Amino acid sequence: MDPAGPGPALPPSSDAPAPPSGAVGGEVVLSDVMGRDRSINLFAGFVRDIESASQRLDDSSKNTTVLAPLNSAIEKLPRKPWEDPRDYSVFGAQAYEGEDGPARAHRNLKRFVEAHMVPESPWVEGKNAEAIGDGQTIWWEEKGGVRMIQPGDIEVVSVASTVANGQVWIIKQARNYA
Repeated sequence: MDPAGPGPALPPSSDAPAPPSGAVGGEVVLSDVMGRDRSINLFAGFVRDIESASQRLDDSSKNTTVLAPLNSAIEKLPRKPWEDPRDYSVFGAQAYEGEDGPARAHRNLKRFVEAHMVPESPWVEGKNAEAIGDGQTIWWEEKGGVRMIQPGDIEVVSVASTVANGQVWIIKQARNYA
C-alpha cells in the first residue's frame, strides 16, 4: 500500500476510448451487441462482411429487428448462405470461382443477411413488415406462449438484446431467403 495515499484525481486522458461510431452520446447500438451471444456468432460474422448491414446496425437513427439464426440452424442449411442453386445451373460447379464468382457469392450472402433484418423496432405483434433483403412480407405472432415469425412458423428462442436502435431476436432456423 502506498503510504502517500492515492494521489490527486486526474482528468480522463485523451486516450479514453471513443463511443461506438454510430452511437450518439455513448448509446449502445445493434453493432455493439451482435457478437455478444456465441450461439449466433456465425450470423454476426456474416453481418460484419456486409457493409450495408453493418452500417445500418451502427446507425442509431435506423431502428431494426435482427432475426439472428442460431449457429446450428446455419449449419443445417441445405447450402451455404452465399450459394444459390440458380448460379450452379447457369455457371456450373465453378459458379463462385473466376473473375465474377466472389461478387456473386457476396451478393447472395448480402441477400441472406438482409432477409434476416426488419426495418422496425419495436416490431408490434401482427404488424406486417418487409425484410430488407428480400422484400417479403413477414410478421410475428404469439402461439402457445412462443413468439413465431411468419410465414414459416420460425420460433424465436429469445430476445437477446434491446438497444437504442433495435433488438436482436435469436431464431431457431433461418428464413427462406431464396
